[in-house]
Amino acid sequence: MTFKEKIQAGKFLLTSEVGPAKGIHSEHLLKDAELFRTKIDAINVTDLQSSVMRLGSLTVSFLLKQKGFEPIYQLTCRDRNRLALQSDLLSAAALGIQNISILTGDHPALGDHPEAKPVFDLDSVQLLQVARKLESGLDMKGNKLEGPAPKFCLGAVVNPGADPLGPQIMKMEKKISAGAEFFQTQAVFDLKVFDNFIAKIKHLKTPVMAGIVLLKSAAMARYMNKHVAGVFVPDGLIKEMEEAKDRAVTSVEIASRLIKELRPMCQGIHIMPIGWNSIVPQVLEASGL
Repeated sequence: MTFKEKIQAGKFLLTSEVGPAKGIHSEHLLKDAELFRTKIDAINVTDLQSSVMRLGSLTVSFLLKQKGFEPIYQLTCRDRNRLALQSDLLSAAALGIQNISILTGDHPALGDHPEAKPVFDLDSVQLLQVARKLESGLDMKGNKLEGPAPKFCLGAVVNPGADPLGPQIMKMEKKISAGAEFFQTQAVFDLKVFDNFIAKIKHLKTPVMAGIVLLKSAAMARYMNKHVAGVFVPDGLIKEMEEAKDRAVTSVEIASRLIKELRPMCQGIHIMPIGWNSIVPQVLEASGL
């Protein structure tokens, strides 16, 4: 079954992600992906994550596709105008890449080229609408495409810890109307926050995959609390990381515990290893997935 077919069948979904290298080599990334084979349903490929210049997500998605994986090509609005965005969507379809996760993207000021000019010609809702229009055989301006129309499985993101939460839910509703078929969330560490979010979106029927970030240290947790909007790592988890004799082991314990508690609340789990791809299989095993 394809990822889209699994969504339509109501299957509990499992995804993880890889980050392209800051260079042309992809051997290590493909080796990391092998750790996930048969264990997850699809692999996200981040698009210049944190606005840091890297190898392109479309290229890496294609390399994964060639190796028999099902990639989720992340496409951000930050760096491209509407011409390039439509072209990249068509390019993905031409390469057999159906799954697209559409994001607005972090501002370039946060990355390693802070002087870069942001584009943001379209936002994520508008780009979802554009992708659906391409599926009808027309471009954004209503011009007819040549040959068969592309087919996509469109995803989006949501932040369940946003404060206030109302605007996030409103935008989520707009994304669903625009064509989003699944959501992957920002990192979840506080179960009460996520439970509150789920209670407020019960009227929505689109699958939500809870985001799990693997903690590497107490310092990382404190940094996220201070700098990542909508993410809160409780003091108890920070203390666990401080007292950890083996941080990887403790990170697996925390992540697997969160997954077990989140599983009844959502339709899937998205694991963000942040470079710790090697321990994702351990997380899946410890959490019973």
